[in-house]
Amino acid sequence: MNHLQTSAAKRGFTLVELIVAMAITIIIVGVLVSVTSIATDTWNRSRSELRASRQAKSMVDAMVRDFEALVIRSGNANEWLSAITEADLPGSAGMSSANASKLIFFTSATDRYNGQIGTTDDLGGDVSCVAYELDYKDPLVVGGEDFETFVLNRLLVDPKETFEKLLGEENLTDALDSSTVKIENPVNFVCENIYQFTVTFHVEVTDTTKTPAVASIVPVTLGKDTKKFRIFGNKIDTDYAGTSASLVPSGRVKAVDFSITVLSDMGIDQLRRRTFSGTQQTEFLAKHSYQYSKLVQLPSM
Repeated sequence: MNHLQTSAAKRGFTLVELIVAMAITIIIVGVLVSVTSIATDTWNRSRSELRASRQAKSMVDAMVRDFEALVIRSGNANEWLSAITEADLPGSAGMSSANASKLIFFTSATDRYNGQIGTTDDLGGDVSCVAYELDYKDPLVVGGEDFETFVLNRLLVDPKETFEKLLGEENLTDALDSSTVKIENPVNFVCENIYQFTVTFHVEVTDTTKTPAVASIVPVTLGKDTKKFRIFGNKIDTDYAGTSASLVPSGRVKAVDFSITVLSDMGIDQLRRRTFSGTQQTEFLAKHSYQYSKLVQLPSM
């Protein structure tokens, strides 16, 4: 007897099963996208912080070397250090720097004569004039506007020209401005994205009206309230008006503290295209900037 075999019809996925599968897939893809986004943001943040750290290190290392070899001679009326904060701070139309001082002083720089000390390029002397200034410009192209950023320049004047043009002057700013060397030259570029740098001079003062005389340290910070701090061979000249202000002119500078704020590349890019209100600026800086500081003990003066 012949038996006719019939196979059961193949069963497919139901609509409900397909919907559930799609929902699970969407959840998995969403989680993967979220994890990838978080990882990418973390990587970008770490990369920005690393680059900002390198920028800060370039500036800090240069200033530490120069201040550790600071040269000041007492017993004369010559100016040996000038620190001035201009009223017109550098920046874009959207946001200007919070603080920036132009520094001019003398130091025994190891990179004088392009580091060729003791060679035929060494024209003698060991005291150089050095200047620091924060600007907002294209760091490489004179007059360029496409890639403007906050730029820190360091001008080093070799000992021969320092001796001939800058030593023995009563106004370093005027003397440097009238010289042939210009700090805004692109060759003086040190680092970029330095939004602000604040300098604090720690001055040791002695109150002789008390018995016994009392010595203390007075921090003088250049910025909104104090616009100048100048060291001469016989005094300190400053418009500082805080605690023990009357004692500062006869005091001695024991240390210099400088703090800097570095913007990330993303922050600089937004700065070129946006304007910020007070609240927006605070939030922007909190998200796109990094803070660094350094205290340098000065040689005996």
